[in-house]
Amino acid sequence: MDDIEQLITLRCLQLQDEGQKPDVNIERELRNYFKEKMESGGLVEWVAEEDDRRIIATAAVTFMDFPPTFTNPSGKKGYITNMYTADKYRGHGIAGSLLKKLEQEAKERGITNLVLHAFEMGRKAYVKSGFSERQVVMEKKI
Repeated sequence: MDDIEQLITLRCLQLQDEGQKPDVNIERELRNYFKEKMESGGLVEWVAEEDDRRIIATAAVTFMDFPPTFTNPSGKKGYITNMYTADKYRGHGIAGSLLKKLEQEAKERGITNLVLHAFEMGRKAYVKSGFSERQVVMEKKI
């Protein structure tokens, strides 16, 4: 909870790296989101720090319920989000280490399926961690 302000900054940098323009201020919404989800246990966020104070990488998993399927009878899934590593620390395996932490969190909750939206810069780390590429997500802005 003490890291929320840094998480907000890193989330905004992540979104900009993904091509979004920072034409609206979302700090209040992010602050509320992190506070609510972390307090409820619906979001687990892992960080890597430099000098035990400045976050250099972050990764999160949020837990969601879907209708059960034959391949996922519980219907529970973990959605990997908020993956970000500061520029000068990329390519050193930090993201992979954080993904392993998220996997363990999910396993401890009985989650057997993890999903994510991969942008080009993170795709290599996800594939290396065992994620398979799927082209099934569609989106419509309403």
